[in-house]
Amino acid sequence: MAARDHEMSADDVVRFLDVVEGFGVDAVKFTGGEPMLRDDLEEIVRRTPDSMEVSLTTNGTFLPERADGLVDAGLDRVNVSQDALDEEAFREVTQSGAYDRVIEGVKAAVETGLDPVKLNMVLFEETTDYVPEMVDYVAENDGLQLQLIEFMPELVGKPEWAVDIDAVHDWLAERADRIEHREMHDRKRYWIDGGMVEIVDPVGNEEFCANCHRVRVTHEGYLKGCLNRNDDLRSMGEMTRGEIATTFRETVRERVPYYGEYMVEDGDGGWEVNQKYVDA
Repeated sequence: MAARDHEMSADDVVRFLDVVEGFGVDAVKFTGGEPMLRDDLEEIVRRTPDSMEVSLTTNGTFLPERADGLVDAGLDRVNVSQDALDEEAFREVTQSGAYDRVIEGVKAAVETGLDPVKLNMVLFEETTDYVPEMVDYVAENDGLQLQLIEFMPELVGKPEWAVDIDAVHDWLAERADRIEHREMHDRKRYWIDGGMVEIVDPVGNEEFCANCHRVRVTHEGYLKGCLNRNDDLRSMGEMTRGEIATTFRETVRERVPYYGEYMVEDGDGGWEVNQKYVDA
């Protein structure tokens, strides 16, 4: 499995999944970029160990033609990126003319029995006004859930785009019939008029990081212990299954919470890299 400038092969992906199944890993999510650019995605899903729940995050444009095949292959659920309901607003936010394809993709996902179909909406200054209509939309449409994802300046810059995530929590809490906490990331779920809205709010959130148990694999074949870091990458190279297992074990053992350990408060309301990782 050479760490290279192109993607892992289907065999590479399946070999890795076979190895980590032995550690009790029971779920895999294929993300991107756009994972549906791969023509062999159905093959990979089909060959994923039966013990694993298989999910996918996609922009939705390929779902109209491929949702049936992915479900037949074993896909359990899907997240579709949709930042607005209105076509013009969608175009402005995404700089894309793919609105109709995304709507068709969401419909196809629901009709093929994927459950739940989550709509991923990134919260930043340009999208917050669209939250109320998105909340109403998932309440009115069976099979849909809404996942509000806090904008992460540490990944893409533009800190001025960030919004007050606590204000969004408060707005939802005022309208919720029920509020739940998930163990993963200590996320909150709000049930409003029968619809479910979940917030993913990692920025500066020590509880979120302390309850994160994910390991990522890049498309080139690197293990990554934290989404926000690139200084902890481990290449699987041309490894044997035993070597992959050792590298996976090391990645899990050495991962630390991003906020509260790798990043610490600087005394001025901000965050800075913990000095012990600077010197490492």
